[in-house]
Amino acid sequence: MTDIEPQRPRVTEVEQHGIDTIPASERHSRPLDLFRIQFGGANTFATVILGTFPVLLGLSLWQSIAATVAGVAVGALFLMPMGLFGPLTGTNNAVASGAHFGVRGRIVGSFLSLLTAIAFYSISVWVSGDAVVGALIRLAGVPDSDLLRGVVYAVLGAAVIVVVIYGYAFMLLVNKVVVVGNTLLILLGAIAYSGKLDLGYDPGPSAYALGSFWPTFVLSALIVMGNPVSFGAFLGDWSRYIPAGTPPRRLLAATFGAQLATLVPFLFGVFTATLVAGEADYIVALINVSPAWYALLLIVVAFLGGLSTGITSLYGTGLDFSSVFPRLNRVQASLVIGSLAFVFILVGRLAFDLMASVNAFIGAIVICTTPWMIIMTIGYVVRRAHYRESDLQVFNKGQTGGAYWFHKGVNWRGTAAWIPSAIVGLLFANYPPLIEGPFRNAAGGVDISLLVSIGTAAITYVLLIVIFPEPRYVFGPDGPRGVPSSDSPMPAVVDDHGAGEHRVKARAATE
Repeated sequence: MTDIEPQRPRVTEVEQHGIDTIPASERHSRPLDLFRIQFGGANTFATVILGTFPVLLGLSLWQSIAATVAGVAVGALFLMPMGLFGPLTGTNNAVASGAHFGVRGRIVGSFLSLLTAIAFYSISVWVSGDAVVGALIRLAGVPDSDLLRGVVYAVLGAAVIVVVIYGYAFMLLVNKVVVVGNTLLILLGAIAYSGKLDLGYDPGPSAYALGSFWPTFVLSALIVMGNPVSFGAFLGDWSRYIPAGTPPRRLLAATFGAQLATLVPFLFGVFTATLVAGEADYIVALINVSPAWYALLLIVVAFLGGLSTGITSLYGTGLDFSSVFPRLNRVQASLVIGSLAFVFILVGRLAFDLMASVNAFIGAIVICTTPWMIIMTIGYVVRRAHYRESDLQVFNKGQTGGAYWFHKGVNWRGTAAWIPSAIVGLLFANYPPLIEGPFRNAAGGVDISLLVSIGTAAITYVLLIVIFPEPRYVFGPDGPRGVPSSDSPMPAVVDDHGAGEHRVKARAATE
């Protein structure tokens, strides 16, 4: 008897799964798909914009390249383990985090996914819409206006929501196209701007945004690092469709390779930013210095890229909030979050400074998400990658008990490590002008917020699980790795009679 190969659903078939465990018979993806979704989701104008920040902050061309490579590489290292949870648990990372934060405490992961989704959905529609508007102004002579921008934003935003509604298979198709199409179009920029690039570009020390080299360099690298870190809450959305027996090294390699591939759009942003340094609007200025044929292609890059980044961000949050608010299914939750994000897009883009908004959101994502990832990774190691799929779902099905119930559904060890690490990180942060912590100058102006938040999370979490050992049953048959455990009976899984009718229906559907 031979195993039957899982069949992919049609791209026009609306995905039926929410955050429930994906059956083995439907695990139709491979690590290559994980690579494609990550690279496709970042091979966009949103990433290009992040790539312009080192130059905008006053670094030279080669300093900017070094900061960009450092930010991508370090961010990828932190991100890599986040792709391991989906195949083991069959669900997304927010729900999987219930193993370490409790099935109710995993709301921390849901909050982080919401923050990231709004930020990157907004950035993708903002910058992609502005690129389309800039091209229309130059090529068609259309006058610029808030109405024009609002209409373009609406078209892009609606297209993203349509793809998200269809779900994973359609999203994978879009990202396959973007991986190849946008890479080729971006690389054509080498021809479009040949002869215009100044490889010796250096505005000098007086241009450093934070007054000196190292503070400006570190801030630039942290902004770039925000891109790979932003995937932390979402990797499980896609890796849950990968078979559980997939070797971890292939999952780690897919994530690291995909993030290194994002140097294509990042470095496009770095190089082209030197062409329009000093201009108030990078996108419009870039289109104005582009040959007409490439200005037209930039519309394609912008549209495909905005679609790809938007769907990879919004898909996961709609998926997760359909469990936090079970009255909403995946499609309804996606519509609600998408609508709220679109309102934020209009208000944020038309009423506030775009660069300041992006800077602040990226800072908050890096500082809050990275310690959560550290706690998850430490938990993965000490648990020897042992997870109970059904016990992760008890809260979603209107039940109580199981291995991850801990204290009323919350594992205070993980939560007590994450909350202070995020707070302390923000106190040391320096993402001007919106996030400027009181201790931002503690290291001579160099932003050490990430080091502080990571160190606080790692030390606090390890101390807590050593001083207050977790129950033996959460570790599986081989026991814990490097930490003690306590003996206590595992709470029985029972129906919660106070659960809402929608959770009761979810429970009945699995019985």
